[in-house]
Amino acid sequence: MRKKIDKRGRKLVDYDSQRHSFQALQTNMKKRDDVKIGKGREQLEEAKRTYEILNSELHDELPALFDSRVLFLVTNLQTLFNAEHTFHSQSSKIFNELEDIVDKLATDSQRGSYSVKKTNGTNSLPRPKSLLKDSPELIINNLPPSRASDTNKSPTKKVEEVYDIPVEASTEHLPPGVLYRVKATYKYTREDVDELSFDVGEIVSVVEYDDPDEQEEGWLMGMKENGEKGMFPANFTRPL
Repeated sequence: MRKKIDKRGRKLVDYDSQRHSFQALQTNMKKRDDVKIGKGREQLEEAKRTYEILNSELHDELPALFDSRVLFLVTNLQTLFNAEHTFHSQSSKIFNELEDIVDKLATDSQRGSYSVKKTNGTNSLPRPKSLLKDSPELIINNLPPSRASDTNKSPTKKVEEVYDIPVEASTEHLPPGVLYRVKATYKYTREDVDELSFDVGEIVSVVEYDDPDEQEEGWLMGMKENGEKGMFPANFTRPL
């Protein structure tokens, strides 16, 4: 379209040039040449016809092109607005879900439904809720270090050297592989797949780790009567 507009401009210049040339031939009475005048008239008519054809085509095409911009803009704006609506709808849905999750977490936190998550830092063992309320200093002082692997231990050491069996724990009349038994004084819910959950009053048999190098201070490997096996924090139990 731009090329056609430029071409019409050039043809208009040609038409004006031919018109002025033809007028000059007609007004030159001293050297009037009918042959040149006839040829000039033909060239003028040809330039006029070419210009009028291009001008007529542009008169038909330009309004249609101008009107087509409306449909183009409407289509693109509708697509843009629909995408924006979808984005805001999805964002609102996600924000509502996040708000519900945060509210639930806040409610559960106020009820004390969560225990402290253990990490590789110090004071990372879970703490019984009742002791936290009654005597937090006692828990802090008695907490064993976190579950960190002791790479200095050798698997060839004796059980007594690898495992610190409490003095008050009874080691008599125990099945093979059981070091001693403990009784749960607080409920513990496992936080990892390799841990053991138990309720208050349950009896847990303390057994050896499959790999002594995996032993972590403050944590014991235990087995319940139903065969469930896993690690648990020692400060949630007392020896029998």
